[in-house]
Amino acid sequence: MSTAQEVRYSRPYEMSITVGLAAYGVVHLLVAWIALQLAFGKSSLEASQQGALRELADKPLGGVLLWVVAIGLFALVLWQVMELVWGHLKPRKKVSSVGRAAVYLVLGVSAAKVATGAGSSGTGSQQTLSARLMEQSAGRVLVVAIGLVIVGVGCYQVYKGVTKKFTEDLVGGVSDTTILLGRVGFAAKGIAFVVVGVLFGWAAIDYDPKKAGGLDTALHTIKEQPAGSVLLTVLAVGIAAFGAYCFSWSRNARR
Repeated sequence: MSTAQEVRYSRPYEMSITVGLAAYGVVHLLVAWIALQLAFGKSSLEASQQGALRELADKPLGGVLLWVVAIGLFALVLWQVMELVWGHLKPRKKVSSVGRAAVYLVLGVSAAKVATGAGSSGTGSQQTLSARLMEQSAGRVLVVAIGLVIVGVGCYQVYKGVTKKFTEDLVGGVSDTTILLGRVGFAAKGIAFVVVGVLFGWAAIDYDPKKAGGLDTALHTIKEQPAGSVLLTVLAVGIAAFGAYCFSWSRNARR
């Protein structure tokens, strides 16, 4: 057995994955809390993962907690790389691992930046990206394509929730409560992705980069709809369900 494979089956490696998935859950719970406050018009925070990290920074021992989150998320990146190289994954699973690794890496870097006081607004950066792309030849087509990819990811998240496909990532005895949290959580995340993707596409069609944005823009857009506060509350509960699911996932993750 190679050294890398020995690492995969080591206790510290397993513990790092547990901590990382729990940290991922904490971030989603904070996003849900900010979204819930936004639903009732009481939040000035950015309703996104970056906003959740800044919220965490303001808590007692926030800097320490942020580094724990960052290290845990970097451990998840290593986990996905290990799975890609030694996990004997099917092609679909390999694509999923690449996507997960990218998400964990971006979020881990964001946590580290916020911990050092260098965090920035995710919404602003996404608007800047869309503006730069639109300045290029065929840039609007590319932005629409990005939007369609995001919508596709969102639809797949909903599909995973509805069909319980996420249970493929779990091992051991899993309670009905965990299954329910997963179904609701993945569906809620999927809906949020779809809204983000639609906003990207609409920004390109309308040639207005300001309409593009991330999760914060998506949640504010939902809030502005008829019965928006109710819709946003339901979505916040769904995101919280995903956060809670991550704690069960951390104990039963397939490694």
